[in-house]
Amino acid sequence: QVQLVESGGDLVQAGGPLILSCAASCFIFSGNAMYWYRQAPGKQRELVAWITASGRTIYADAVKGRFTISRDNAKKTVYLQMNSLKPDDTAVYYCNTIFGAAYWGQGTQVTVSS
Repeated sequence: QVQLVESGGDLVQAGGPLILSCAASCFIFSGNAMYWYRQAPGKQRELVAWITASGRTIYADAVKGRFTISRDNAKKTVYLQMNSLKPDDTAVYYCNTIFGAAYWGQGTQVTVSS
């Protein structure tokens, strides 16, 4: 059973940093692309960033230059470093991967106060 467990969500002030973690288990982590999504209240879930198995990174325009996705294959963990946070970044952040099927974590709440 593939498991993804996010952590690190918090209440932060605008302009501040935060780092999210997603610990994965039960699949060949190093061979999989990993994704971070977010869902704000009343909005559709949107893709924020992803990192390929080879380490190539791609970002949504809304977070480009502020967020950094990285991975530690030895720890089976993917990170999302978020800087210069804005109130619009407030959302539940989800980790995702596809290993035969799509798997999601339970989400972690990020709230950015103005």
